[in-house]
Amino acid sequence: MNDTKPIRQGEELNAENLAEFLRDKIGDGNIEISQFPSGNSNLTYCIKIGATEYVLRRPPFGNQVKSAHDMSREFNVLEKLSKVYAPAPKPLIYCEDENVIGSEFYLMERRNGLIIRGKSPEILENSPELQRKVCESFIENLAKLHSLDYKKIGLENLGKPEGYAVRQVEGWAKRYFNAKTDEHLELEKSIEWLNANIPESDGATLVHNDYKFDNIMLNPNDLTEIIAVLDWEMTTIGEPLMDLGTSLGYWMSKQAGEQMLSMPFNPRVLMENISRRELVEMYAEKSGRDISDILFYYVFGTFKIAVIAQQIYFRYAKGFTNDKRFATFNHFVNALGKIALFAIESGKI
Repeated sequence: MNDTKPIRQGEELNAENLAEFLRDKIGDGNIEISQFPSGNSNLTYCIKIGATEYVLRRPPFGNQVKSAHDMSREFNVLEKLSKVYAPAPKPLIYCEDENVIGSEFYLMERRNGLIIRGKSPEILENSPELQRKVCESFIENLAKLHSLDYKKIGLENLGKPEGYAVRQVEGWAKRYFNAKTDEHLELEKSIEWLNANIPESDGATLVHNDYKFDNIMLNPNDLTEIIAVLDWEMTTIGEPLMDLGTSLGYWMSKQAGEQMLSMPFNPRVLMENISRRELVEMYAEKSGRDISDILFYYVFGTFKIAVIAQQIYFRYAKGFTNDKRFATFNHFVNALGKIALFAIESGKI
């Protein structure tokens, strides 16, 4: 599907260098470059060579956290994962030479399908039965990822399972304070609660760490079929319920207010009709896992999303990106902090 746009100002690639590099790898140096406009983190471009389209991924301009945008790591994950997990796109070429386009990058196959951001196709809007089936597919696909044997795949060195939850809380708190621009008291109270309420480990699995509808591609002729899962930059070995918690953090309820409900992470009609609790019950059924500590994982997911928004806003505030979409991200940070603290005080997700 044609969902690319002209490249945003300040995010251009060196087309001449890239064409020369790809001529040696693919055999044709005539390229056309456009940009996928919706990503908030790593930048994604469509590279057309003849009749074939590829996807190029590179770190954001002004990146201050190299470990969060490690292209070689992401390439390695997809190279192994795509062999056993059909929704993972196949990577093709990795380039560590920053002289080519100004950063490391990799090229991967392009998958074609439907990514829903906010407003849904009419068939989904009008069918409660289909809405539930799509959510079940969404959750089942996450549970399938968590069921993979990461050691057998060759990804046992991707992360350190021991102490994962503690490191995640401490690490994301550090990222927040390093990128802090405004006071967000509710979010900082939530950080204190998270540090004091870390559950015992429930085992380690592969985790995507940013699993939401605008990171999955659906078959437009069958919305229950997931064609691809995108944006693997934060994948690691960790707690599967922390992965689910991130998905829940993106899943806004009507109580979150119009601004947050309108964020295009998930189909709005699904968030209005399927609750976070129902998603948790689906996951428990598909995975067989104990979900008694889900409040912690939901609060953590909400907090982590707030930190991601804060890091993006920091780049905008410091002039590292001119993307006007990010000008109000500090408001999202504040709102997410309030949502997290409300969940803590009410004891409900």
